[in-house]
Amino acid sequence: MAVVSCKHCSISFTAKDSAIKLGNGKYCSMECYKINNRNGKEIPCAVCLKVTYKQQRDLKRSQSGNYFCSKSCQTKWRNQIYVGERHRGYTTGQSSYREALNRADVPKQCRLCETKDIRVLAVHHVDKNRHNNKLSNLAWLCHNCHFLVHHNEDVRVQFMAALAQLVEH
Repeated sequence: MAVVSCKHCSISFTAKDSAIKLGNGKYCSMECYKINNRNGKEIPCAVCLKVTYKQQRDLKRSQSGNYFCSKSCQTKWRNQIYVGERHRGYTTGQSSYREALNRADVPKQCRLCETKDIRVLAVHHVDKNRHNNKLSNLAWLCHNCHFLVHHNEDVRVQFMAALAQLVEH
């Protein structure tokens, strides 16, 4: 048995003479062997900046040039880039107005009765044009107030006054 120094961490350990003759006995453990034989790079995650090790094949495989520490970070990045017309499942965008209000951090409460129960909230198009999905044309209303805004002139005038007051502030 010979005393040998590890090629990675320089710790002294004993190795069999036969192993040394065969070219083995260079590392004190499998961990040191694996770490020393890496050929990739440590790269920060494009989302959370956590440093992770990526193998050479993973570095070559990236189409975007971004690297991620987990699928969760990759999904966060992808959901910011491929949204709306860039999304491959996008058709007309007519039903994306709810997501537009959610992304804009508009408070989820009815503009008239101020209920915050998200189970009864609907999106109202101010100009009644469902193709106009600009944020200035969208407002949260509960189902009851939404019906009243469409069918009662007094409530519609009250709603428009509430919107005008919101724009002034």
